[in-house]
This record gives sequence, structure tokens and C-alpha cells, in this order.
Amino acid sequence: MDDTPVRAAGPLSHWLATAHRPQYPRLDQDLDVDIAVIGGGVAGLATARELAAAGRETVLIEADRILSGTTGHTSGKLTALHGLLYERLRHSVGPEGAGLYAAAQQDALERAAALGADPAGTPGCERLPALTYVRDPGRVGEIRAEVTAARAAGLDARVVTETGLPFPVAAAVQLPDQLQIHPVGFLTGLAEAFTAAGGRIFEQTRVTAVHEHARIRIDTADGAVVHAAEAVLACLFPLVGPVSLLIRLSPRRELVLAAPIPEAADPQGMYLTPEDGIRSVRTAPYAPGQRLLIVAGESFRPGENGHAERWARLEGWARDSFPGFGAGGAVQRWAAQDLDSADHLPFVGHLHPGTQHLYVATGFGGWGLTGGIMAGRLLTAHILGGPRPSWTELFDPRRLPPARELPALVTAQAAIAGHYLGDRRHLAAAEAAEALPPGEGAVVRIHGHPCAVHRDADGTLRAVAARCTHMGCLVAFNRDEQAWECPCHGSRFAPDGRVLQGPATTPLAPREL
Repeated sequence: MDDTPVRAAGPLSHWLATAHRPQYPRLDQDLDVDIAVIGGGVAGLATARELAAAGRETVLIEADRILSGTTGHTSGKLTALHGLLYERLRHSVGPEGAGLYAAAQQDALERAAALGADPAGTPGCERLPALTYVRDPGRVGEIRAEVTAARAAGLDARVVTETGLPFPVAAAVQLPDQLQIHPVGFLTGLAEAFTAAGGRIFEQTRVTAVHEHARIRIDTADGAVVHAAEAVLACLFPLVGPVSLLIRLSPRRELVLAAPIPEAADPQGMYLTPEDGIRSVRTAPYAPGQRLLIVAGESFRPGENGHAERWARLEGWARDSFPGFGAGGAVQRWAAQDLDSADHLPFVGHLHPGTQHLYVATGFGGWGLTGGIMAGRLLTAHILGGPRPSWTELFDPRRLPPARELPALVTAQAAIAGHYLGDRRHLAAAEAAEALPPGEGAVVRIHGHPCAVHRDADGTLRAVAARCTHMGCLVAFNRDEQAWECPCHGSRFAPDGRVLQGPATTPLAPREL
């Protein structure tokens, strides 16, 4: 193992910029192992660590660096309070289902503490309340309903009207004794515990195919093949899976700002509001006399326009809401990508009804820290064949969607169909590429076919195929992050077509202008 730090491409999150991650080797030879885990985020690392601790031969394969994806750009909240979810679950899966969901999140919190998320000994780990608030008096009823549902689910939730925020709120749900962590620092420790238990990690190893035979065959981009008795897909959007599962997952990106504030202005909690296009707030340790205020929001589907306006709204809200935001240092920016499920429950378990040895963990809807740790426990119980937790069926990927979620599912799939079809009448002519400024990209029509054209900083124009190599949706350009993005399933590509984020596994092919 090489300990040389490697800087990832693109803007680093505060977590990735302030934690040292050991560098692990590429996979350069075929392997025959007991269990293979695909994905080096929280779900993959938690699962691999549990399995290795149980004595099972386990390897973890990551396309980039461990923690370089969603987990490395998370807000770092470990909490069982997930917005206004429990009232929704009370209606969709009943009070018992809502109670099982709460029990799973609480169990994940306790497991995280046992794995090292301990304020007494882990830097950046703090016990604080989580709060979901509204400022609109007309929405106080939603807060009261959520508290009732959360308490019925077994959580010590309460209604409060006073918070540590520098502005008044109409009401808030408060859940005490939750955790906020430095996610990369904590999970790097998990990776080290995994390798200390005999596990092996392979980075810069992109999986291109997974085949189910008597043993599972995993192909990689560099040619190495892994054969395993069991395999876990923990790579955000599953590389493979039945249509019945894939159509129930929707990608979402979210912007994050971070800047120092005076320590005296620390709001002393983890906050979320459904208002203002959703705003998430927490702080983290920083310089003496300061805390780092982290604000997230402005959710959007990959490939949607309007990035500059979103950044401006989010920063304007942060400066208006927190006097002194950014006055003591530069404002950091990054973005994260999550997957939402149609019924607001993650998918953890067997990938499809016909398999006994291929598992998936996905669809955490922005709550991947508790969800990923829960997945590690649940998948380990599946694989080891021991007693399974009471919430096993709640998260089963083979479950049917509740009838009340079907209209939203149909609407989402209709939008995706539009991206598949890619109305060529609305594509710019090839000549429009000549007018692109440096750093800009556009999908244009060349010889009747859509091409993704980008002008580099030096003025060079380059063109690649404009259809995502996953399932053929038209990509769109994210100027702020300099990436081609697929709005259907969330694949992301560099301007030259290289895969930045799956589920796509092959680059966008070059095209002649």
C-alpha cells in the first residue's frame, strides 16, 4: 500500500481536503475470492468491514479513490431525523413500517459509535441535536404531525420554537443526541480496520460488467477478472439490475458552500428545512475562535441548466441568514450526488428475485451515512446466513412500490423518456459550436446526429458522442463542474468523454467536427 496523497480532479470537499487517505493499488491480476464488494463509499466500506471482521475473505473494488464520490461530499450528518419523512412513511408503509425505519437508523447510530464515531476520541465527531424547522407559521402543522409520527416510531422527538439559529423559526422537530462527523476521517479508519482484518482494497479499478454464473464474474476495464461466491453492488447507481428496480431510482445533485464563522455564532445543531428549496446547515471544527459553517441546498437533476443562479441563491441565503459568513476566510464550494427512491426507502438486499448471491445497497435519498452503516449490518446478515434484523423486508429491493407512489413514478419515467428520445429539432446546428466560449459545452447536430462539443481553456474544440454509454440518454453540460451529465441515471463524463461517475462504464466516443 502506497501512502502518497493523491488529489482528485475537480473541487475537493472540505472533508477530502483535510483528511489523509491511504492510496491502494490497482487490480492487475485475476482473483478468486469469497466476497467482492463494488464501491468504496460508506455502504461498501461498512459492508466490507463487517464481513472481514466475521472472518470472510473480502475484497473491495473502487473505480476511483475510496470516498471520492458521494460519501466524500456528504454533509456528515449521522441522524435518525430525516426531514419530514416519518409522517410520509406513516401513510405509505404504516406506523409499523415507520417504526422499523426508525429502529434501523437508531441501530446505525449505535453501530457507528461502536465503529469509532466517538466524540471522546475521534476528531470532528460531536453529539448534537438534529432539527427540521419551518419559518412559515402556516407549516407548523407539518412539524407537529412529524413529531407525532416520529414519537410513534420510537424516537424521542419534540416540538421546539427556540433554536440556536440566528433567525426566528415558527416551529421545529428536535431529536437530541445525534452525531455529526468528519465523514472521510471516520471512514478512512473503517478502511484501515478492514485491511487490518485481512481485507484488500483495489482503487482505480473500474468494473465494467457483472455476470451471474455458478460463481459471480466481475470484469474490469483493465482486463483483470474477479470470481466471487457473493458480490455486493454498493456503487450509488447499480451497474446492473432489473428494470423494475432501475426505474425507481432518480439521481439528484446538491450544492454545498462552506465558510468560517465566529465560534460564538455556532448554531449548535444540525438543521434542515423544506423551505427555500431545501437548506441544510451544520458546522465543523475549524481554526481557533472559528467554526466552519456548511450550507447545502438547491437540489437539481444532473444536466439541468442554471448552475450560476443556484450558487448565487445559496450563497445569498447563507450571507443573509448568517452574518459574517465568509468574512473570516474563503468560501469553499462543492457538489454531491444522491439517489432517491420512488417510495423514499433504500434498496438493500438481493438484487432481484432470481439471485441468491448478488446484493445491492442504493437509494439512500441523501441519508447515506446511517443508510450505509445499516446496509453493512443487513447485507452481512444475509451473506453469513445468521438472524436478520426486523427491518429486512422493509428495505428489500424486490418489494413492490406502494400504489400512492405510482403517479410520481410514471411522471419521472415520462421525463426520462424525453431524454432518451432527445428531440433533435431543438439541437443547435453545428455552426453554433464555433461560438462557444472557453470552458463551455453544448450538444449540437452534426450530420444529423447529436454531438457533445466543448471548448477547452486554450480554445481547442473537441467533440464526443452525446448519448450516455449506460442506456443512451442525451447528456448535457455542467459548466460549473466541467462535466457532461446524464439526466436519466446520473452518469458523468469529463469534457473529453472519460467516465467520472457511473453507472456508465465506458467513455463517450470521440467525434469528428
